[in-house]
Amino acid sequence: MPSQTNCPLPAGYQLDQYRIERQLSLGGFSIVYLAHDPEGTPVAIKEYLPNSLALRKEGEFEPQVTEEHLPAFRYGMKCFFEEGRSLAKLMHPNVVQVLNFFRANATVYMVMRFERGRTLHDYIQKYRGQVREIFIRAVFTRMLNGLREVHAHKLLHLDIKPSNIYLRNDGTPVLLDFGAARQTLMSDQPILKPMYTPGFASPEQYENRDALGPWSDIYSVGASLYACVTGSAPPRADERVKRDTLTPTVKSNAGKYSEQLLQTIDWCLKLDPLARPQSVYSLQKALLRKAEGDPVHAGLFGDLGARLKSFIGRT
Repeated sequence: MPSQTNCPLPAGYQLDQYRIERQLSLGGFSIVYLAHDPEGTPVAIKEYLPNSLALRKEGEFEPQVTEEHLPAFRYGMKCFFEEGRSLAKLMHPNVVQVLNFFRANATVYMVMRFERGRTLHDYIQKYRGQVREIFIRAVFTRMLNGLREVHAHKLLHLDIKPSNIYLRNDGTPVLLDFGAARQTLMSDQPILKPMYTPGFASPEQYENRDALGPWSDIYSVGASLYACVTGSAPPRADERVKRDTLTPTVKSNAGKYSEQLLQTIDWCLKLDPLARPQSVYSLQKALLRKAEGDPVHAGLFGDLGARLKSFIGRT
């Protein structure tokens, strides 16, 4: 079934107890809306709607799914619902907060706290080649606090990238848009096309799912760090496995950032899962140390919020 574009729910639509205001984003797996709850509080609602399986036309509310694709659609819906159930148990300032999840319109919806700010991807594009090292260390050490909580609950994110690292107005980062449900769906339903983000997915996400673990998310963190210092994603991991053309950042960015930071990035991007940091804690320790015996002073993180407010005010 060819990929297609699904029509979003219209503005003003009453979805359960929420009123849809507008579409925020559209992807191959879901649509995200800005909505308001009965008290008028803004929320983000993610709708399960894989465009490789379902089609919703203008003026319709329920997606059309052919008999052939119904088993895969229902299985994916179950995974999406379970993802919401798992995420609702996570209460951490650096992980998106799931407030509710429910079934409606023959599909499933996940209600999340609406965050104000910009993505790290936006920040990288704005300051391409000029993202300061202390900013990188501050954002990622704090974001990794959230990822540690995710891993402590025996979950994996599986879709870490700059566009899924959100920078709130006060400078604190928050992890968005977990890919666990769609990854699980793909493993059992070959009908679905891979939805990996080129450059950010670990090599084991392509063909060796038995090797998935915290180190898989750490590869994606490394790729996001790489994007901060170079302005773009590293080569796709599946292509690197065949012929590795990646130039280590200790060579490509020598002199622009500390050698210790560049070594840390290259460590995360090892193709062998066992050659990477095996835990978020190990990576955090590296990011909190500029060189042996030279810890990063916490006071240097103080201008993060001010720098972000300046950035957001100009965009």
